[in-house]
Parts: sequence; structure tokens; C-alpha cells
Amino acid sequence: MDLNDRFWNASIDELKQGYIDEGPVWVCLLCGKTLEKGIIYPDREVLYESERYMNVHIRREHGSVFQYLSGLDKKLTGLTEHQNRLLQLFYQGKNDKEVQEELGIGSASTIRNHRFALKEKERQSKVLLTLMELLKDKDNHAPAFVEIPKQAKMVDERYNVTEEERESILAKVFPEGTDGPLKTFKIKEKQKYVVLREIAARLEPGVIYSEQEINDMIGRENPDYVTIRRYLIEYGFLDRKDDGSQYWLTT
Repeated sequence: MDLNDRFWNASIDELKQGYIDEGPVWVCLLCGKTLEKGIIYPDREVLYESERYMNVHIRREHGSVFQYLSGLDKKLTGLTEHQNRLLQLFYQGKNDKEVQEELGIGSASTIRNHRFALKEKERQSKVLLTLMELLKDKDNHAPAFVEIPKQAKMVDERYNVTEEERESILAKVFPEGTDGPLKTFKIKEKQKYVVLREIAARLEPGVIYSEQEINDMIGRENPDYVTIRRYLIEYGFLDRKDDGSQYWLTT
């Protein structure tokens, strides 16, 4: 299971803590880092049991689960920029008056109205989650969709891909299997997303790659390898230093 599948299949409690139990290891849902159980991890002259050290990792690398989730694209959070900012200020422990002064809008009662609207959104979300869970037992015709990357920068119709479509696309463009060379990148945008997702799966979270290593991973025999590398960045799968000397999977 890749990082996106782990993230979207996690329970609310698992998302709140930011990591999951996968037998012999703990896995960070935010970046994929794994910590082996039964190992003591030394850090800054302190010894940590593995689960406690995962909490240290999340705090140090991601700030907090709240900070990470609130930084996702608004198409994934369902929040407007204004609502997101309000939640961040509430999370910082500010009262309504302080929030009103910070934002320079309305009055304290205006902020209370925003709190009410957010609470209403929470109720609606709970009802929708329950309906969707109940629907799973009855809707035998629902297709399985490919999970949207949580690092996606623009969520639109390109990501509307079923698992059946994905398998068909991969069979067409990777005739020797997904570990083999890419036949062509002259394909539709939806198909490009599927191909880019597959290529990105060849990379390891937390590993820094040189441009040459990325090119080799894509396949230099493909005349479009430079374009593919650029698309991996545009689609949010990869990030890099400004000088192009280092590349890594985004989380």
C-alpha cells in the first residue's frame, strides 16, 4: 500500500495521531517514514521508544498534524481560505475577540457566527461520512477510484480515474510491465496522471535524488524524460531545489 492509499484509508483517530500501526513498524501518514518497534532511538541525548519517537518526528518535521492537514489543497479540505485561517487561529487558542482583531473584520459576534458555520459543516460531514459508509453495503455498482494524491496542487477532472481505467492505461503504455520502459507519453492528461503516479511510486519517501537519478528512474531511452520530470513537479509528486541539484518525493 502506497502513502496516499494509507492516508485516505486511515481512520479519523489514525489521522489525528498522524501515524498507523503496521505490525513490526509505525508508519507516518504524512510522509511515509517508518520506525521499527522494539528499537530505542537516541536523539539529542534522549532515548525514545519507537512510538514516542514517531511523535517527535511529526512535531519536528511537520509541526503538527493540524498544521499539515490545514496546508492541504482546499479541494481536499473543503475549506475556503478564510475558514482555514479561522481554524488555524482557533487552534492557536485565540478567543473570538483576539481572532477578530487579528483578522480585522466585523466584531466578536461575527467570529461566533463563523464558529457556528464551521460547526454546521462538521455536522454535515458526519452525516455524509455515515451515509457513505452505509452506502458501501448496498451500492454494488460503485467503481473503485484511484486515490487522489494528498499533495495534489489542483484537483480537477484529471483525477477522475477508476482502478479499471488505471489498469487499462498502464497495460497500454507499459507493455513490458510497470517496471519496464514507458512506450509513450503522448497521451491525454488523465492518462498522464496515471503514468506519473506509477513513476513516482518507484521513488522512496525521504530519499534525496540527483537529477541524473531521476532521469534514470524515468528512463533515458524515453525521448520525453525531461518533460516527464517537469510534469512530476507540476503534478505535485516531486519537489526540488531551485538549481535542480536535488529532488525528492513531496509529502
